[in-house]
Amino acid sequence: MTFTRTTIPDVIICQPLVHGDERGYFVETFRVDKLEDFLGYKINFLQDNESKSSYGVLRGLHYQLDPFAQTKLIRVIQGTILDVAVDIRKDSPTFGLHVSVELSGENKKQILVPKGFAHGFVVLSEEAIVAYKVDNYYAPQCDRGVAYDDEALGINWIVPKEKLKISQKDTKHPSFKLAELF
Repeated sequence: MTFTRTTIPDVIICQPLVHGDERGYFVETFRVDKLEDFLGYKINFLQDNESKSSYGVLRGLHYQLDPFAQTKLIRVIQGTILDVAVDIRKDSPTFGLHVSVELSGENKKQILVPKGFAHGFVVLSEEAIVAYKVDNYYAPQCDRGVAYDDEALGINWIVPKEKLKISQKDTKHPSFKLAELF
């Protein structure tokens, strides 16, 4: 597995090695020792989550505040998504900036989104199955979000706005300026 820092150095792209032949493929999708060696700190994923969504479904931008903030490791089992991480750490030199990465069942890329980031994705294929690990449990009292379409963030979600499918909850998130951040 190789690890690459993005334009926001704390957001990491993880690229597993795929061993394939005429029978199919084998891939090691996670190794805590290799990830921790790269990061330089320990990580303890506690829970795995999975979602299935159709084209245009946008989930986000979500995060949890302390003491239930979460680091996430996201991968796509089937389909293609545009995955977005927004730095919401007020004391960070990249505060308010974001990283967008296309993840797919084909490219096998994963993205590590650390605590202090809002996270979201939009489905670019007919449907997508997304799996992710988190290092803290869901805590509704710490659940927060930022408006996915806040112009201050400048996120290009690729899918035309009229084709987006967004939950009621996600349409009510505050602007970046008004959100409760880190």
